[in-house]
Amino acid sequence: MKEDFVFVDELAPDMRWDAKYATWDNFTGKPVDGYLANRIVGTRALCTALERAREKAESLGFGLLLWDGYRPQRAVDCFLRWSEQPEDGRTKSRHYPNIGRAEMFDRGYVAAKSGHSRGSTVDLTLYDLATGELVPMGGGHDLMDAISHHGAKGITQVETRNRQYLRSIMEACRFSAYDCEWWHYTLQDEPYPDTYFDFPVK
Repeated sequence: MKEDFVFVDELAPDMRWDAKYATWDNFTGKPVDGYLANRIVGTRALCTALERAREKAESLGFGLLLWDGYRPQRAVDCFLRWSEQPEDGRTKSRHYPNIGRAEMFDRGYVAAKSGHSRGSTVDLTLYDLATGELVPMGGGHDLMDAISHHGAKGITQVETRNRQYLRSIMEACRFSAYDCEWWHYTLQDEPYPDTYFDFPVK
């Protein structure tokens, strides 16, 4: 692993995670190139900020569940290749019901150069500390649809409020939201704003 990158759970041990791209449970339908272990990696700066966010979430009765952090460039390249393959329908209804694969890039849901590859962007959600259950957010991780945008119409008041809780927590800890994905946040003072890394998560 590159210097200044660590496993998030080593610096923030009370964080939950489920590294979706290391599993079969993602929009490609199989583990993605570069994810050889179900762990979340990030810069030390990311981990420090996430620990602050975890503490703030805890004060509101929530925990944080991470879905992705650092993303190797080879994973992004894998997404590009996947988008050019014929549609098989296996993940379409869950992850991109109203668009084609290639449109994911045109509409900003997937990028050829991802902020995740710089090491200080994270995908995450909230769970209820009392029950351990994920709170309703009006759609899951990588649902590439207008319903996932901040301010989306068509979700319940509870789901809207939960998205607002997550956003307020993250912005208070110096993260910036991404308009198209309620789960995606980037550290404002990220240490490598112009560098896209490609070492594997292992």
